[in-house]
Amino acid sequence: MSGGDMAKPLLSHRSMEGDSSTPATGRTIGVLGSGDFARSLAVRLVCSGFKVVVGSRNPKRKAGLFPSAAEVTFQAEAVKKTDVIFVAVFREHYSTLCDLADVLAGKILVDVSNNTEINHHKESNAEYLASLFPACTVVKGFNVVSAWTLQSGARDGNKQVLICSNNQEAKRTVAEIAQVMGFTPVDMGCMSSACEIENIPLRLLPAWKIPIFLALGLFLCFFTYNLIRQVIHPYIREQKNKFYKIPIEVVNTTLPCVAYVMLSLVYLPGVLAACSQLYYGTKYRRFPDWLDQWLQHRKQIGLLSFFCAALHAVYSFCLPMRRSHRYQLIETAVKQAVEKKMNIWVEEEVWRMEIYLSVGIIALGLLSLLAITSLPSIANSLNWREFSFIQSTLGFIALVISTLHTLTYGWSRAFDENQYKFYLPPTYTLTLLVPCTVILARVIFSLPCIQQRLLRIRRGWEKGRYVKFVLPSATGEYSSGETSSNV
Repeated sequence: MSGGDMAKPLLSHRSMEGDSSTPATGRTIGVLGSGDFARSLAVRLVCSGFKVVVGSRNPKRKAGLFPSAAEVTFQAEAVKKTDVIFVAVFREHYSTLCDLADVLAGKILVDVSNNTEINHHKESNAEYLASLFPACTVVKGFNVVSAWTLQSGARDGNKQVLICSNNQEAKRTVAEIAQVMGFTPVDMGCMSSACEIENIPLRLLPAWKIPIFLALGLFLCFFTYNLIRQVIHPYIREQKNKFYKIPIEVVNTTLPCVAYVMLSLVYLPGVLAACSQLYYGTKYRRFPDWLDQWLQHRKQIGLLSFFCAALHAVYSFCLPMRRSHRYQLIETAVKQAVEKKMNIWVEEEVWRMEIYLSVGIIALGLLSLLAITSLPSIANSLNWREFSFIQSTLGFIALVISTLHTLTYGWSRAFDENQYKFYLPPTYTLTLLVPCTVILARVIFSLPCIQQRLLRIRRGWEKGRYVKFVLPSATGEYSSGETSSNV
């Protein structure tokens, strides 16, 4: 597509208001196919005020599947009654439409198909359809919209409809139809973009792959570390079988480690980005690709952190329900009776656990707030200052409170030599490394001298580049550089 075509809006002011000569509503739209998507498409078109004619190879059999307002007839008859036709058949069945080539000439064909694999064919389905019907204008669109979204309405699903074609007028026609149906048309350019559009529905959580692998890697590392300390060490050194701890206790010790480190990894790239801007004295220098990718995945990392924290809370509630825990309570009571101990109250431990649980609940509440505000429906209702305050300020507070939660859990055990199994330090001491680094860096950045410099850089100031102003003398003539002012 030429630059002039791309500069034109997909929906002009006239088409947005409705063209009196060819109004979008009331237009007859054809649908070729009788599958689930074709039926959902017909329902949505009828509800949007269009006249729908469905072409099927067996209209009598398929008529009951479509709304009564839609006319179901043979494909050849349906094609003759409309100029815009949605081709809702699989690529393998395109050849069955070749007998309609003469009738389809000059009409707009909207290809809504998808492939079963990414880049399964050398050419996209839309390009293949265009090669079979060169006398038709093919538009790729509606393939990223699900049948459920079509039936339930655009308010309950993705509102964007990606459209591409080599014909600008055909794109505008399809865009008008999409807008009347309640969707937002997005111009993706010429037909060469069809392959990319067809790959979009086939991608499985593309933005989540790196965060998920990161979370799994951390989980395996901490799980192995805790397994060695809590299960393997007593088995080797004391010949005690504690493998029963693996399903609940070891997992519950691992989950908060992953959640805590993942939360710190949300704010670590911001610290690195600030260090880069301070070092180079500019915001216009591009970050390294790894840092740029890291910054873009912060939302997913944060949500995975909340997920692990929520699981940790559930596992913690289940700890007293275990049979092993009941046996240990009975064993402790028996030992107390044998030793004739009337009071085993330890004031320090009581206060530690009270503070530990209270701080943990607050941290989980803040993480819940961060997770909720990251949802598009909630985030769109907030202005930038509100969103930034919740995600940045409250998020950092959540990291600080999580650090307090970890410290109260460890208390003084870091200085107890019995806690070092196989000379390995307690797990919580390892998790403190990254979060404490982030907290220390944020405190340093909050110092007025550094904060002001960073603020100037983010407002466009660059180190080594300045404007020189020469002030005029009292006589009206410009003086020498001695009275110049550098900004």
